[in-house]
Amino acid sequence: MKLQTIYILAGAVMLTAFAACKKDLIKNNTNPNAVTVDKFDANNFLTATQLYYTGSTDNAIEVEETEIQGAGAMIQHWASTSGYFFGDKYVGAPTSGGWGSFFDHTYDSTIKNAVVLYTITQGNPIYKNLHQIARIMKAMAFERITDVYGDVPYFDAGQGFNKKIYFPKYDKQKDIYADLLKEVEQATDSLDENADKPTGDLYYRYADDQIASWKRFGNSLLLRMAMRLTKVDPNTAKAYVTKVAGKTMQSNADNAITPHGTNDPLTINRIYRGIGEDGDMQLSGQISKTFIDFLKDNADPRLPVLSYVYPDGFTPGDDPAGGSSNPDDQNGLPNGYDAGNTAHGILSYQGPPPFLGDLNLYSRPSPIIFNPTAPTLILTYAESEFLLADAAARWGIGNAEDHYNNGVLAAMTQYAVFGDSGVVNDGDAGQYLADNPYDPSDGLNMINTQYWACTFFDEYEAWANYRRTGFPALIPVTFTGSQSPGAIPRRMYYSSVDKQVNTTNYNAAAAGMPGGDKITSRMWWDVQ
Repeated sequence: MKLQTIYILAGAVMLTAFAACKKDLIKNNTNPNAVTVDKFDANNFLTATQLYYTGSTDNAIEVEETEIQGAGAMIQHWASTSGYFFGDKYVGAPTSGGWGSFFDHTYDSTIKNAVVLYTITQGNPIYKNLHQIARIMKAMAFERITDVYGDVPYFDAGQGFNKKIYFPKYDKQKDIYADLLKEVEQATDSLDENADKPTGDLYYRYADDQIASWKRFGNSLLLRMAMRLTKVDPNTAKAYVTKVAGKTMQSNADNAITPHGTNDPLTINRIYRGIGEDGDMQLSGQISKTFIDFLKDNADPRLPVLSYVYPDGFTPGDDPAGGSSNPDDQNGLPNGYDAGNTAHGILSYQGPPPFLGDLNLYSRPSPIIFNPTAPTLILTYAESEFLLADAAARWGIGNAEDHYNNGVLAAMTQYAVFGDSGVVNDGDAGQYLADNPYDPSDGLNMINTQYWACTFFDEYEAWANYRRTGFPALIPVTFTGSQSPGAIPRRMYYSSVDKQVNTTNYNAAAAGMPGGDKITSRMWWDVQ
């Protein structure tokens, strides 16, 4: 109910402000460039940026295509026999829309709003904290897009209106990350408890201490960014981990969460918008056997929260009641199979268990977490504890076992935000931890496999952390026509649209990428 209140208030404030702004412009016949903060509240751009970070309003097409059908299948959270799920079998020409869909839509939505928010709050004392939050949000959005593609437009991106830069150059990921770390560190340190409390904030507006919550968020994000560098620049990573120790999220109460509403393209849950409202896609995507087997083999109490076998004859739009969340009924679909009866056809799959005879018998995301109003977990306490555990296991910064224990318990219980059906009680969470105690001899594997489990539905992050660590030890698929045969892709192809309209800068970026614009090419932080 609290989340619904946040959504309703935020949505109402945003829409009212936009309407009022439009009326003023029409009435006064003024140039839009001359609109001042007394006529328009910059807080609304924060609301928009946070909502767009979960996906665009273009039917969340990039969430459907690039995140779920692409990264989610590559990381073996999702599986499908459908050709739409190109990440399941690493197929699809470079010009296929899914590879570049995230690039095309993020620059036009999240990045655009984040840059506008950053620009209009800069140097304005009434927006002192809002500007620092804008810096953090902007950095988080750019971290995701550079993690997907490598070198991308950064310093000139989103500057079409402000600086008339319509064809931005692609910046080196090394330079992007240096600036991201600088921006988040400075912004977090500059947050002021005595300054403004942003009203457009969907994450922490109703927290007991909004600015303190943002400081913990900023430091947790800084930790995540720094840990990306473990392979390429461990000294910088260690320095930032040391800096943020004790300043990151302290409990699930600190989790950054975006609430969602129903049917409105701006407020609806984006994964549901992209997959659940597209009947073909909802029926085409199942949970991967790799993920379901992990949950079942470890008697994971999250299994009935995350997975569900829909009732016989279910069609999209129907009430899913009557299906099963019973752990014994859950089966994951193996990755790397099409719908045929060939060597790679699901009809010939021998298991164990062999093909069940009907794709509808395989698990799909549970209605608990997969519905129009389900919130989106943006950055969590569990993630930050696993990252601290990783740093402790690698470099002895802190106690790896303590952070692992904190992460496991938090990951078990974080789904309470989805309502009573999402609650995993403390006893079950404690038993899971007792059954899966930390083993220093296998520490990095255990820590990062748990990270993979707790980032289900945050597929970009799960994929990035896998490329950083090599865990969990996934078995790549082999499939005729694969663009990355026998190896999980390391990046996405660039946008074919930008290749056509920003050709010179695209060509320079492709030439500078080791191996070229291929999904087997490794980006700067993903060194071997």
